[in-house]
Amino acid sequence: MTFLTTDLCDAYPELIAVVAPIFRQYGGMARFCGPIATLKLFEDNALVRTALSEPGEGRVLVVDGGGSLRCALLGDQLGELAVKNGWAGVLVYGAIRDSVALAKLPLGIRALNTHPLKSIKRGEGQRDVALTFGGVRFAPSHWLYADEDGVIVTPQALS
Repeated sequence: MTFLTTDLCDAYPELIAVVAPIFRQYGGMARFCGPIATLKLFEDNALVRTALSEPGEGRVLVVDGGGSLRCALLGDQLGELAVKNGWAGVLVYGAIRDSVALAKLPLGIRALNTHPLKSIKRGEGQRDVALTFGGVRFAPSHWLYADEDGVIVTPQALS
């Protein structure tokens, strides 16, 4: 990938929304981007598995887990599934687990923190809805760019 979030912010200030610096990097790809797909759920990662089982086509799955740090919404098995199905990355407003294994995957992952406990699996939540956290609105089909300097969201792909 040839983009830098700093350059994009300088070139397109009117299009950029900068996500608050609350996310840590966990995946093996520090730099990733793609169109956004969204999930809104709470301490239940069944929909995360469902989404990552589908063709990712270079998209980034943005998961609004309500900021909960009481269980993990993504682990090594789901990370491997994301890679297998062509997802560019996953941004979790919540916790992940299996961080050592996730760091070895060619996948961009950002989350608030880690937690060893797995989530429940009731299949509750919403797909393809606009989300707001980190001071930014994440809408399906908007673009997310992440690198070593931060995460930004734009309404369209930028060159």
